[in-house]
Amino acid sequence: MSADSTSEFEVVIGLEVHAQLLTDSKIFARSSTVSGKTANTLTDPVTLGLPGSLPVLNKRSVDFAIRLGLALQCSIERTSIFARKHYLYPDLPKGYQISQYDKPICLNGSLVVRIKDGTKKIGITRIHLEEDAGKNTHLSDEPYSLVDLNRAGVPLLEIVSEPDMRSPEEAGAYMRQLRQVLLYLDICDGNMEEGSLRCDANVSIRRRGETKLGTKVEVKNLNSFRFVERALEYEIERQIAAVREGTPIVQETRLWDEAACTTLPMRSKEHAEDYRYFPDPDLLPLVVDDDWIARTKSSLPELPAQVYERFRKSYELDPYYCEILAEEKAVARYYDEAVAFHNNPIAIANWITTELFGRLNKESMAMSSNPISPENLASLILLVDNKTISGKMAKAIFDEMFSTGSSPRDIIEAQGLKQISDPAELEALVDSILSQSAAQLQAYRDGKTKMFGYFVGQVMKASDGKANPQIVNELLERKLKA
Repeated sequence: MSADSTSEFEVVIGLEVHAQLLTDSKIFARSSTVSGKTANTLTDPVTLGLPGSLPVLNKRSVDFAIRLGLALQCSIERTSIFARKHYLYPDLPKGYQISQYDKPICLNGSLVVRIKDGTKKIGITRIHLEEDAGKNTHLSDEPYSLVDLNRAGVPLLEIVSEPDMRSPEEAGAYMRQLRQVLLYLDICDGNMEEGSLRCDANVSIRRRGETKLGTKVEVKNLNSFRFVERALEYEIERQIAAVREGTPIVQETRLWDEAACTTLPMRSKEHAEDYRYFPDPDLLPLVVDDDWIARTKSSLPELPAQVYERFRKSYELDPYYCEILAEEKAVARYYDEAVAFHNNPIAIANWITTELFGRLNKESMAMSSNPISPENLASLILLVDNKTISGKMAKAIFDEMFSTGSSPRDIIEAQGLKQISDPAELEALVDSILSQSAAQLQAYRDGKTKMFGYFVGQVMKASDGKANPQIVNELLERKLKA
């Protein structure tokens, strides 16, 4: 977005995020929620909406809703209502979706997100439970579409933000940090490409100084953080251009076309009355008592923002390391365990974010498959710190640790890699090299000080790279000055 646009117009963005919950069965039926199965094999009478079938609420999905609500500072409603949201699509066999409308389970929360200039609190309007629809596949060369109902009835949490975001970057930061919370709570796998986490963006513009909101446009099909930001950038520029040309902005739903990098009209934006909401007569009101909330609250893990602050204060890490190490719960736990073994938080942070992450990325491996235990990584760094091995040796040993899972001490013992730090042994080695290098020694005395590197190299070569370079340098400086 250009600087002229930002000075003339204010952008107003709100996000509706759908998170698929990690339950074993669907929200109102017994069918499995496992993905990747043959189409239409994970169905049942309730999912298909057969006459006489009755929905039964999955308690675990309610547990997850309460967990997220508490993590996002929401008030947990003691009584919430499931409603029928009517629309006629082939992927919705009942002709309606069971959702929550005017009485959702969570209200009035917030998420503080880190942005370029500090932090910003984004309001959470509501969080509600609902069932997912199936999947339509439209065939370009056939006059029909295919419907897979495996996903129909999978439990979702819809997290609706306040229109508090003022740029695509803020929306991207909100999405990333909301995903972190979901992952830390172990209630969603956060996989946007596979649709486990989906986002619809509501965006409008208004001239700076105005208080009335502009006409809202919804953008769908946003399945990555990059697409969220790019779609919003395009849509903002489209709306600004329309206002400047005097063309009215239509309230509608638009689809993000990632190939063309544009948003395209999909349908006119529906209003609540178009869905003919009414309480589902087959489901009793959902009642959550104080004990349920207290039990859930006591089981909450340390959340990403808390981990970030703890790393910053307790380990005195800069924000770069805090951001990376707090992003995944598994990484944060690994880091804590490594520091507990050897108290050098900055060196451990550096090894994790450079050597370990670099190798995991190269091998396309997740942190859960990391073959190096936190104790072994900390032991390696301890061996460098106490000068048992050099930094160069450490990297070679690290590679062997990654390949075999062995401890650094076992590798050093097997390969004879221990660094030589005995001053007497190294002095004898230095004296031997100097006695064999008369021409180079004379060149050094004649002013060619770069020959110092030659002597260091010869000592390291003679010791098979095991000589402690710091002690070698000290010995050479003393002897060459003499």
